[in-house]
Amino acid sequence: MKKILCCVADIFEDLELWYPVIRLREEGYEVLLVGDEAGKTYTGKHGVPAVSDLAFRDVMAEDYHGLLIPGGFAPDKMRRLPEARKLVKDMDDQGKPIAQICHAGWLPISAGILKGRKVTSVDAIKDDMVNAGAEWVDEEVVVDGNLISSRTPKDLPAYAKAIIKALNS
Repeated sequence: MKKILCCVADIFEDLELWYPVIRLREEGYEVLLVGDEAGKTYTGKHGVPAVSDLAFRDVMAEDYHGLLIPGGFAPDKMRRLPEARKLVKDMDDQGKPIAQICHAGWLPISAGILKGRKVTSVDAIKDDMVNAGAEWVDEEVVVDGNLISSRTPKDLPAYAKAIIKALNS
């Protein structure tokens, strides 16, 4: 069974976390939530809770097949954690699928993996993406190598399909 990590911190966008997690679990993947602390309850923007299974400091990229990064304001909190940035960088170095949606691009920006990459995001962080060296486009889903990006919750069906396709490759 392929194991996937999904990053979590307070003020995550509820749908952007749970929709891909549920879809991947439906496909037979084991999806574990990783946060600053293991066993901590984090609360989404709309009040939906999520309990982390693992802490960033306790995971190694080589043990997992992919990474999900939901949006909301959680990525701004996660980008401040050296262990979270290292996980993103290590996953990218290993060519494993990294899926980011909406504001999630903040974490890959801080991990230094977007230079020269084609991505999308919510328009609010377009300048951040461009200033990190990315080519930003306004499309529902963009796949550039192992990097999968989408704009907002309305793009979740296409986003989830792209994640599943990348994990099945």
